[in-house]
Amino acid sequence: MKAFAELYAELDASTSNNAKLAAMQNYFAQAAPEDAAWAVYFLSGGRPRQLVPVRVLRELAVVFSGLPEWLFEESYQAVGDLAETISLVLPQMSHRSSDGLAIWVEDKLLPLRGDTPQSLAQRLPMLWAQLDSPSLMICIKLITGSLRVGVSKLLVTRALAAMAHLDSKRVAQRLVGYTDQTHRPSAASYLKLIAAESVDEYAQRGGQPYPFFLAHALASSVEQFEARLGPVQHWQVEWKWDGIRAQVIKRDGRLWIWSRGEELMTERFPELDSLILSLPDGLVIDGEIVAWKSAPTGSEKAFEPAVQPFALLQQRIARKTLDRKILEDVPVVLLAFDLLEWQGEDWRNRSQAERRAQLEWVVSDCANPRLHLSPLLSGDTWLDLARQREASRALGVEGLMLKARDALYGVGRTKGMGVWWKWKVDPFSVDAVLIYAQRGQGRRASLYSDYTFAVWDGPPDASERSLVPFAKAYSGLSDDEIRQVDSIVRKTTVEKFGPVSSVQPTLVFELGFEGIALSRRHKSGIAVRFPRMLRWRKDKSVEEADSLATLQNLLS
Repeated sequence: MKAFAELYAELDASTSNNAKLAAMQNYFAQAAPEDAAWAVYFLSGGRPRQLVPVRVLRELAVVFSGLPEWLFEESYQAVGDLAETISLVLPQMSHRSSDGLAIWVEDKLLPLRGDTPQSLAQRLPMLWAQLDSPSLMICIKLITGSLRVGVSKLLVTRALAAMAHLDSKRVAQRLVGYTDQTHRPSAASYLKLIAAESVDEYAQRGGQPYPFFLAHALASSVEQFEARLGPVQHWQVEWKWDGIRAQVIKRDGRLWIWSRGEELMTERFPELDSLILSLPDGLVIDGEIVAWKSAPTGSEKAFEPAVQPFALLQQRIARKTLDRKILEDVPVVLLAFDLLEWQGEDWRNRSQAERRAQLEWVVSDCANPRLHLSPLLSGDTWLDLARQREASRALGVEGLMLKARDALYGVGRTKGMGVWWKWKVDPFSVDAVLIYAQRGQGRRASLYSDYTFAVWDGPPDASERSLVPFAKAYSGLSDDEIRQVDSIVRKTTVEKFGPVSSVQPTLVFELGFEGIALSRRHKSGIAVRFPRMLRWRKDKSVEEADSLATLQNLLS
């Protein structure tokens, strides 16, 4: 545990990728395989579910620190991180445990799940007493499921590849699915990650997916496309669907469905089980799972398939149990847009055009209503495509995808093997008033950087109107702007509710968001997707902010 805590501190203290690579390589070279297995899991974004209720941790921390509850809460608000707060307020101990990360996770921490508060009150202090402050912080982060490390999965891949003298693309392939909650890291799984390549490795991959190829955001004006991208004929153009990116794998008579987040989701989409009979073995399709329903085309008997809002799909994802009603109300299909494997052969090193041609044949031959081909768009000029892109919102899509016809299928967001661009429509936006503020996390723990925004519930000429909260946002401002807002929040706070400060309405911001839907859970009746601050509207007064009617008009 101590070695991993030291690695975490080293990674957290550096902004240099080279320094982080060196630190990870050094750790992997010295760690026992079982410890390295868990380290890879955590560094790659894996997190076990919360083991102990936060309430229990706070109560024990108050008792064993000897602090009054109010002082502990003030300390927590100042630090902004529960694990760090507890590690600082508890009596400082010397590190007395020689057990590695694997023993701590498997034998000491995971067994805490489901334990009674009375038992935890005895067990946790005994565990905490074995650790120094940095290790204790890591321990509590693991208990709460809040451990996040400042390295990308790509950087972890590069560190493993360099340490094991392997091609990073091979390590990336092996690492896919490693953080899925059904997978438990072990010495054997780690040794497979760094093993020398073997001739039979490819045949033994089972349901393992490929690393996803990701698109870059295209921010240029359409007038610059010709100079930047070349002729439109060099590109394969599709709609950018608003669903769940997924790989559907058919091997050895079995079907697997993996999300882009490397979560095995086969059981979440039972209607796609029929593909097991329709698709041949040795096949991997990349596509988007979308909510799909027939929509009238003018005649009561004539229907055409249509993509439904992501909000409907989100309701289905949130369900623990998929009953018949939700399956009937929100059916799904797979919109296929790439072919990664055919007849057991890796096709990622073939051109986009060749993969597309074979995919069209596969979908046609499959003839399954749950599998559709993502249609291609055509235009003589970039302006032609720009005009088609204007219909995105009406069609329930996010914009266009541009894929170089000669592009190979890469790993992550890279350009070395070709390029994909996402040409998204501009976000929805409204001018809203900041009414609540809360301190942030990490380096922003001492600053008010997380905000709640509201709009008016009536027009400007209404005799009485009030501000109604509808969104929370914490991204979009520069560090300097956050410091300015923090100063204003402190001067205009009128009331506090725990960590939340209610402020006098004085600040207006333009908020951008990707989607909007009706919601029974929100006081405003509106839910927005991916809200963020686009700019601080210092030119607008609070009275000039938008109203609920503005949001409601965006629903149509």
